[in-house]
Amino acid sequence: MNASGPGPVAPPTLIIRPDSARSLGLVGELWEFRDLLWTLAGRDLTLRYRQTVLGVAWVALQPLLGALIFTFVFGTIAGLPSDGVPYLVFTFASLAGWGLFSGIVTRASGSLVQNSGLIAKVWFPRVVIPGSVVPAALLDLAVALAVLVVLMLWLGVALSPSMLLAPLWALALVALAFGLGLIGAALMVSYRDVQHILPVAMQLLLYASPVAYAAGVVPERYRDIYWINPVAPLLEGLRASLLGTAMPPTWSVTSSVITTLVMLALGATVFRRLERRFADVI
Repeated sequence: MNASGPGPVAPPTLIIRPDSARSLGLVGELWEFRDLLWTLAGRDLTLRYRQTVLGVAWVALQPLLGALIFTFVFGTIAGLPSDGVPYLVFTFASLAGWGLFSGIVTRASGSLVQNSGLIAKVWFPRVVIPGSVVPAALLDLAVALAVLVVLMLWLGVALSPSMLLAPLWALALVALAFGLGLIGAALMVSYRDVQHILPVAMQLLLYASPVAYAAGVVPERYRDIYWINPVAPLLEGLRASLLGTAMPPTWSVTSSVITTLVMLALGATVFRRLERRFADVI
């Protein structure tokens, strides 16, 4: 080649970048594959109530039966206060919130293992699988809240404008549960011990949260420690917005929101780091 001529032409370079949605991380992936998410959510609902006599009535029966048991044990036998509202409504409202939280954590944690065949054969963002449990859990909450309104009218509990704040408390519970569910799902792929530890942990957390009782019955000297539990202020706040009972302390709500954001970030980080191993390990 002539030294005075043009130099060698560099080969063309193809740069592949994620689109604008995928560049947002797990949130972008959930949005881009939202059609798949809704399909999986619909399948989850269909499989859950297929070949059942009562069908979706179980959504209302489960918290109602739990509320009846808690009313008898804690309200009738133990005689605990219920902040001026009937104990049945008091416990049903908190069980509706607890069902939302525990349902997302439990189902999201086991979702990857339960869909192992799909993960091993087809590529798609794996976060769609745990994300698909959220719509079904929100539908369960909506049915439970509709039953709660009927119970409130039946028992003479006035409806309050504060009920408009309930979606914010529910959203916080969803965010906290989803962050924990991502961690549980990522770890359960490699460590099946999680599926044995999780039910025990959720049972302990149930009694460490204001579900069957009001947070006000906790002795004053233990109350600051009690509010460290991030679920406690969210459940107490949801019940307060629905029934007009006492709101949790502002500092406990702030602490819970910070913990929720940390759990979301930690869940996304753990899930992303282990995601490439899922198809090989599962």
